[in-house]
Amino acid sequence: MIPFPFNIPLTHQPSHLMATENLNPEEILESRRKAIAESITVISVEDLKKLGETLFPYFDHPWRTAFFNFIGENANATFHHAKTGERIEFIYCNAGNNGMWFIPGSGMGPLQEKGLKVFKQIVEGKR
Repeated sequence: MIPFPFNIPLTHQPSHLMATENLNPEEILESRRKAIAESITVISVEDLKKLGETLFPYFDHPWRTAFFNFIGENANATFHHAKTGERIEFIYCNAGNNGMWFIPGSGMGPLQEKGLKVFKQIVEGKR
């Protein structure tokens, strides 16, 4: 008798295979663009501050100061908030053409050039 696992028939097809993940960057970007366009709303400075308190409840969080400075520097501007179905959320300020992405409780960062371009097009109605 041949020891395990060599005695498994070659025709064995596991029924528990994971679904493949889409790794095409252009398709991912287009999918997120659609989600952003469908979910984008104007968010008030007051609501942004509440969101900031939720995201950064501790004063020593490394992004807390940057987040609240971003709001303060653009306090008279219009902010936009959008979500994707992947738990990713975005804050965008068209006046300064800047913004950030975040996954609540997980991670965050500044919007990069492609993301800023997507938001600018959506907010200005160019796409």
